[in-house]
Amino acid sequence: MPKVSYWIRRSERHVILAAGAITITCLAYAATPPPDVRHRLSMATAYAGLIFLAVSLWIGPWNVLRRRPNPVSFDLRRDIGIWTGILAILHTIVGLTVHLRGRMWMYFFKSLHPLKLQNTQFGFANLVGLGAALLFLTLLVISNDISLRALGIRRWKSLQRWTYAALALTAAHGIAYQLVEKRRLPLVFVFTAVIIAVSATQVVVFYPGSKANGSRPRRLETVSLQKIEIWLSVRPYGHQLTIEHIMAFWQQPLAVFRQNPDTPRLDLPC
Repeated sequence: MPKVSYWIRRSERHVILAAGAITITCLAYAATPPPDVRHRLSMATAYAGLIFLAVSLWIGPWNVLRRRPNPVSFDLRRDIGIWTGILAILHTIVGLTVHLRGRMWMYFFKSLHPLKLQNTQFGFANLVGLGAALLFLTLLVISNDISLRALGIRRWKSLQRWTYAALALTAAHGIAYQLVEKRRLPLVFVFTAVIIAVSATQVVVFYPGSKANGSRPRRLETVSLQKIEIWLSVRPYGHQLTIEHIMAFWQQPLAVFRQNPDTPRLDLPC
């Protein structure tokens, strides 16, 4: 029953996130000048994806500022990240049909024979956008427990940190398109405000010399990784790691833990 209730809770959260994604997309669609439906849909999914990306990157700093545990992975951040990836892929699919309908290759190349790169501002915007889309697709693929267990915590987390590269490429893509399309001031303001807010929050909270960084709870990667990885291999909710969970079994001898790794479940909330 606990496992069933867990998936019910996650399903309910995904319904809420889907409703939020649709609402933001509709608002952005209405704010984009008509009449080109594809262009408006491309813009709408872009801004919805940007807001979801910002929220997913704000959760960690928010936990740190409240002096709350900031786990390697937990459901809320993961589910928001999943919808960020979905919106990013939708934006890429729609966006590649807006400007050069029927000649998609011209987004990246001036000609195919001979092969000549689209070395213009328009080409730069599309190339960095494609790079961001590929990163979001990769992050979407590994946003599950199977990948976390197969890769191990360190490798999985190192791949997840490519989210920051995706943010940088998204910012470059957006800035280039703001210039190419000479977009309206309100849209430029929203884009700029979100990018600056996310970047500033990450720097202020996680910069090594900041006060907020000094108050951070000890990172999960430094706490008995062998025990964590064993626990992940047997617990159905292993990705919901907190400091309290880990400390419940950290003090046990590793040999005892290997023999019966599921023992701490009796004392831990599921």
